[in-house]
Amino acid sequence: MLLLGRHIPHEHLVAGLATVLRAGALTADAVALEARKAAQADDVPPASGRPAGSGSGTSGTVTFLHEWKLAHLPPDTRPLPSVAPYDQLLRRRRASGGAHREEEAQ
Repeated sequence: MLLLGRHIPHEHLVAGLATVLRAGALTADAVALEARKAAQADDVPPASGRPAGSGSGTSGTVTFLHEWKLAHLPPDTRPLPSVAPYDQLLRRRRASGGAHREEEAQ
């Protein structure tokens, strides 16, 4: 987070920190994302009909990248895995292993 000050102006970094603190997402990635959003909001001229300070960057909601990726995954249509072939292998091993033990004991 300390290196963000080299690439992002101070006022955008402070805005990013404030947004992240309000949202409760205390990670450097979230600060960088919100600081960049604040920088973009300053670069874009305000839309007609909206005041300059009512941009979407000030809402205080932060979505983590892994949560966003999980929400946008396509549905998994694969069948559930089966362990039946492995169960058959275990049964064969027990049957053959048990016979050898009985012969050794005699």
